[in-house]
Amino acid sequence: MLSSAKVAWHESLRFRLALAFSLVTLVLVTVVGGAMMTLMLRGMDSQFQMRLADRTDTLSQRLSNPSAGLGESLAPALDNFSAVVDGQGTVVLASQDSSLQLQPGDHFPYPLDGDLSVDGVAFRGASRQLTGFFEGQTLWVALPSEPLVDAREAASRALLLAVMVTPLLTLLLGYLLGQRMLSHLGRAALLADRIDPAHSVAALPLPERRDEVHRLLSAINRLLVRIDAQQYREKALLGQIVHELGAPLTVLKATLDRAGERTGDPEIQKAALVTDELTFTTQDLMQLARGELELKLVWHLIGAATLRDRLERLVPGTKYGGDWTGMILCDPDRLTQALRNLLANARRAAGPGGQVTLDLASLGEQLQFTVRDSGPGLPADLGERIFDPFVSGSGSSGLGLSVSRQIAEMHGGALTGGNSVDGGAEFRLSIPDALLEGEGDEHDEHDEELAVSAGVPG
Repeated sequence: MLSSAKVAWHESLRFRLALAFSLVTLVLVTVVGGAMMTLMLRGMDSQFQMRLADRTDTLSQRLSNPSAGLGESLAPALDNFSAVVDGQGTVVLASQDSSLQLQPGDHFPYPLDGDLSVDGVAFRGASRQLTGFFEGQTLWVALPSEPLVDAREAASRALLLAVMVTPLLTLLLGYLLGQRMLSHLGRAALLADRIDPAHSVAALPLPERRDEVHRLLSAINRLLVRIDAQQYREKALLGQIVHELGAPLTVLKATLDRAGERTGDPEIQKAALVTDELTFTTQDLMQLARGELELKLVWHLIGAATLRDRLERLVPGTKYGGDWTGMILCDPDRLTQALRNLLANARRAAGPGGQVTLDLASLGEQLQFTVRDSGPGLPADLGERIFDPFVSGSGSSGLGLSVSRQIAEMHGGALTGGNSVDGGAEFRLSIPDALLEGEGDEHDEHDEELAVSAGVPG
């Protein structure tokens, strides 16, 4: 069925590929993005540290050697975030406008080197030992490090956003692109689902790009060619076997029929019926070996009563109903074979004491043959599989129903089956109603033209 080719989105190959790529993207973005963010922040930190060191060195030179023209006084040489601390940790000198609120004589409350925070504002400090007038004392310089903190937070938010969004976009785009890239596989699956093994297997179309999909479909096509060749050999062998069995069975059947008529021995008559069964089984096998395309129908216009007489001889004990007075355009041998298979299955299901009926009715443009039996009915678990070759619900070979449906379809009709409301199985074989209307010479003339066209004497 075509519906079986449809796959849930979360089970499809393109979704699994897109999911795999999104997981790979997640790992790459996390690792590469984290490494790049680390390098960037380290670079910024290094530049900030160099700026702080340069500022500290400049102020240290001014304080250690004021006569070098670096400043006329000591205090103005200090900026807003610097101070001079003695060995006991007491502030000796501080900027008058310092936002750190340091006064000479105060205990210095901050570490000489490293990060600190004042009223929620981040700073980083560095120290230098002074010489000259401030021999033995320490210069402390700090710079606001808020840009570093802001950069770190911004980089972290950007990395988190990339880790969340990029894999989702990769999953979506990969799924959409996968639909295009794997479209040949989808079309090939639909075509492969339509392949009927009973017929010649057609090759799947190949994409123009010689990629992995092309290689896969090419391999499938080569496999189909081998399957087709193997099926042909099997059908040829089956046909040859059936042909070799046909002649001996025909001779055996004729011999048993004559012996049964001459002696009246019930065992011989029973053996003749078994021979009939084997003969029809070989016909079913021949039908299977030839296939629908190779088999040609030989059309005849016969009376419905003639068809009924044939069936009465083949499957005795059948009750007939409906109108059997008309004419039927068909291949008599094939239609007899199809109805005989249905009646034989019904008789097998009903048993020796059961009832089998065959009704014929004209329904609009269709002739419908209805076969009913009083048996247990069809197994509910088989359904339409009852028409598949070698599937049986009554202990038969499993070919009869398959061949009967094939014959009905070759006549332009159909065969359906199920369980009757009154119990037992019910099969309906319908073919186009080609009964000729008209009387007298007009009817005979049409009859003669049909017989000549079918290769039958008029």
